[in-house]
Amino acid sequence: MNYPEIAHKIIQLKDADLALRDELIQKGQLGNGYNTDMEQLHIKNAEQLNEIINLIGYPTIEKVGHEASEAAWLIIQHAISKPDFMKKCVQLLQHTDHNDTVKLNLAYLTDRIAVFEERQQLYGTQFDWDANGELSPQAYDDLNKINERRKALDLPTLEEQTQMIRQRAKEENQSTPTDFEKRKKEIRAWKKKVGWIKN
Repeated sequence: MNYPEIAHKIIQLKDADLALRDELIQKGQLGNGYNTDMEQLHIKNAEQLNEIINLIGYPTIEKVGHEASEAAWLIIQHAISKPDFMKKCVQLLQHTDHNDTVKLNLAYLTDRIAVFEERQQLYGTQFDWDANGELSPQAYDDLNKINERRKALDLPTLEEQTQMIRQRAKEENQSTPTDFEKRKKEIRAWKKKVGWIKN
């Protein structure tokens, strides 16, 4: 590890993110729209991580150790109000040594960006509430192809993943959106506002 102080800072950012998430779970407020406090924290974390990346490049395991590299990954995944930052991280990951962790992180991030840009995901990693009040995979191309790609990354099938995601939502007491159509419109307006889509 070359940057122990930076590693410590990244882990602190991740801990703040998870602490707020736990707080929202306790209050039964997770899944009920994008909480304003959470969005502000995600933006702040992304900005601080971006400064770190400008300084040392992508925080790989070699540079900051395993825990901090995973923490950086979580911050990037949650930086959904910062499209340019997320796309920058995809570019950096594409040019990083492709160990299994990097391949998996790249798959998740590529899917997440595709979903926000209203394109089909390739690995089925992104889920959201559907019209029946169930968490389901967002748009993807073909189930067999998805499962082939998932298998190459040692991921369970999409069907198995769906069961696990729904189970976790129950355990975390996540609330189903009360008005599906209204939520869809709000998400679209938000995507436009932060720059994921143009119209």
